[in-house]
Amino acid sequence: MDQFHDIRPYNDNEVAEVLNNLVETPDFINTIIGFRFAKWPKVFHGSLSFIVKLALKRQISDISNVHEFQMRVAGYMERMIKTTTSNVEYRGIEKLDKNQGYLFLSNHRDIAMDPAFVNYGLYMAGLNTVRIAIGDNLLKRPFVSDLMRLNKSFIVKRSANGIREMMAAFGQLSAYISESLMKEQTNIWIAQKEGRAKDGLDQTDPAIIKMFYMSQKKEKIPFPNAMANLKIVPVSISYEYDPCAFDKAQELNQKSTTGSYEKAEFEDIDSIKNGIVGQKGKVVVTFGDVMDDSFETPEEFVAEVDRQIITNYAIQSTNEAAYALQQGLPSTDSAFSSYLETCPENIRETVLAMYANPLKQKQKYLEK
Repeated sequence: MDQFHDIRPYNDNEVAEVLNNLVETPDFINTIIGFRFAKWPKVFHGSLSFIVKLALKRQISDISNVHEFQMRVAGYMERMIKTTTSNVEYRGIEKLDKNQGYLFLSNHRDIAMDPAFVNYGLYMAGLNTVRIAIGDNLLKRPFVSDLMRLNKSFIVKRSANGIREMMAAFGQLSAYISESLMKEQTNIWIAQKEGRAKDGLDQTDPAIIKMFYMSQKKEKIPFPNAMANLKIVPVSISYEYDPCAFDKAQELNQKSTTGSYEKAEFEDIDSIKNGIVGQKGKVVVTFGDVMDDSFETPEEFVAEVDRQIITNYAIQSTNEAAYALQQGLPSTDSAFSSYLETCPENIRETVLAMYANPLKQKQKYLEK
């Protein structure tokens, strides 16, 4: 039996059936209509459903494996880059070996676009695309799970209940990651901690590193050697503009005033949509150096990952402008000033902090 069947991406022989089922899924069809024809009166949605189904069936008719599906996604990605970014730059990608599988441990700003930009850079450089770690909190709608797993995503069971169930889930995840990297030489993308860094401060969760080690620890492999085996590469992703910044600030403000924040049922899906279609300005993805066997503990390992992610972070003009405004200095970025004018007054300081924090964090590291 496939020990990873409930978390792994779909295999080539499963693609056609999953796609055919998706086309017959009303929730999926209605979501496309709501996304593509948002301004149309709802009275037309019934007729549109039939038309959208026909169009989708035509588009999937020549897709029989994961690679072909991803080539179709690449086309959408190219259009998204043209319409929502001013420039996308990759740094350090030339250091990567095409014949090696890497674990890309990344800072996290956007649910879908962080791994998408990493994936696109690898694809354009002739490297293998990544298997993407996604939390099961994003999979409340079955069609979302199907789409993600078609695009080489695997599931992190964040909703596991109790210590025993959680440890079993982490053990399965650790084994899957190790097998993907060490046996299949497949690239992996995973965020440095659970959830996006909504405040703009990047920090790796040591629990992630301990999870990586679980599988090899069973085999009595020392921690330094185990980590070196995984070929972990810290990745820094930097956006000039965050399409979800105002929503993140509202959440941070509510947490600071009430102590909690209750997400709407499909709020994460809305965040994914806004991250895809929203304006991002300049995007910079920086690949750090492969982590070696010189770290004896998870804490030492985390410290080096954080150092690389923070010091490699590409400071944008918006980061500098926000920092200047926090210091009471005039901003020289007129576009950012105009952007702030669209920001609700009650969250403006939080948004400023969100943009200024990466610069502050990097300055602290460089001053050490």
